[in-house]
Amino acid sequence: MPPRINVPEITDLHARTVALWHTEDVANPYDGLLHLVCQQHSFNYLLWHEEDIARSPDVGDDRIAQVKRAIDRYNQQRNDGIEKLDAFFLQMLAAEKIEPPSGARQNTETPGSAIDRLSILSLRQYHMQEQIDRSDASEEHREKARTRLAVVNEQHRDLSNSLEELLDDIFAGRKRLKVYFQFKMYNDPSMNPYLYGKQLKQ
Repeated sequence: MPPRINVPEITDLHARTVALWHTEDVANPYDGLLHLVCQQHSFNYLLWHEEDIARSPDVGDDRIAQVKRAIDRYNQQRNDGIEKLDAFFLQMLAAEKIEPPSGARQNTETPGSAIDRLSILSLRQYHMQEQIDRSDASEEHREKARTRLAVVNEQHRDLSNSLEELLDDIFAGRKRLKVYFQFKMYNDPSMNPYLYGKQLKQ
């Protein structure tokens, strides 16, 4: 695996920016692969907090409509970010002329998808720790959060290791990276029946 693909560096970025963005505006000072990682991660961060608002019973219908549209936008950007990460890896493989043999195995998950899942786990880690640190919560509540955080931490370790192994296999030519880019029909006015149906009636 090329030394510039460093999984701990990716997961450190996730953890560091989650904490930072709770006190400062979302920003992306990185270059190259880490720029794409941070960009994709920022959409998960924004999506997470819009989802919190959407579940609040004291938020009015107008605000909920705004939130739902924001959720749809961030979710599309999140998926676009996964595809940009995978496209970046494909470009690296092409540049280094790494071509696996015809019978090379293929994973069900791409590196971009794994990075997305690590991003979400970092958000879960931060917010579970937040529950543990609550002074207004009961000890039972905090203990439940501690138990869950232990599981999330284990998931994060396992997925980090799996991503490192996957990248090792891909860049050693033992596995094939094949990406099927998504075609989100509901966001395409020419393919969403509700949207193009309205245009036809006008």
